[in-house]
Formats: sequence, structure tokens, C-alpha cells
Amino acid sequence: MSRQIIFDFKQNARLQNWETMDDVVMGGRSEGDISLSAEGYGRFSGQVSLENNGGFSSVRYNPEDLKVDPEDQITIRLKGDGKRYQFRVKHDKQAYASYITYFETTGDWEEISILLSDLYPTFRGKTLDQPNFNHHAIQQLGFLIANKKAQDFELLIDKIILISE
Repeated sequence: MSRQIIFDFKQNARLQNWETMDDVVMGGRSEGDISLSAEGYGRFSGQVSLENNGGFSSVRYNPEDLKVDPEDQITIRLKGDGKRYQFRVKHDKQAYASYITYFETTGDWEEISILLSDLYPTFRGKTLDQPNFNHHAIQQLGFLIANKKAQDFELLIDKIILISE
């Protein structure tokens, strides 16, 4: 079994390959941001607004040429605020579909593990009639919050690790 660090905020405090994408691209009013917390963790935080048919905020990271196998898993050490989030990947950042899963946070530090082959394809919130993730690269990964309600949010991220057999 091998472990490859995709991103460790304590080791790499540079956020240049991270970007936020909110519903403002569709006229909404949500505001999200990625920053470093005082303790050196990635901090995805902001406010989701339902105004103007909005309702989501997301953050994305574009890793350099990340080779994967569909049977690999991603482990993320994080601390949420008790809200539900979505983890997303794209095998090609130009592709319209994202492969996703949801996870609940507890308010405590925890480690979540996601099998890549369990990620299912979606586009603009609709599940696509296509196979689950079956690619050999990840060009983009990220987190999204869209719980159909106006709310403040904060997700602290320590590290993201790829685990291969």
C-alpha cells in the first residue's frame, strides 16, 4: 500500500492552485473563500445565500498530473462545522461532469476515506446516467456546500492523501 500526499496545508501554505467558485457565476449571492487558519489549516468558509436562485459555494484544487486507479481511495483529515459537504473530482478539468460524494461533518477533527470508484457523475446538481469514476487521472478536486438553505459555513482541511494498493 502506498500513500501519496496530494496536499498538506501545514507543509505547503501556498494557495495559488486553489480557487473558489460560487453561485455568483449564475447570478447568486453566496460568498466563499479559501485561506489559511491561524493554526495553518486550509479554511474553506463563507456564507451560502439563496438569493437570485443561488445556493452553493465551492473550492477547487488543480493538482499536477495526479495519476490514480479507480480502486484507489482518498483520505482527508478535516474538521467541519456539523454540516454536510460534497467532495468532487474531475478526471479532466475541461470535462463538464464532476464525480461526487457527500459527507457529514461532526464538528471534531476526523478522517474520511472515499473510494474513487464510489464517486458518481453529476452536472449542475443532476446525476448523470454514466458509470462511476473509472479514470486514471485527477486534474481537479474540491469541496462544495449546497444544502438548500442560507447558512454560514467553515471547513478546516489538514491534508488530502491518495492511498493505492
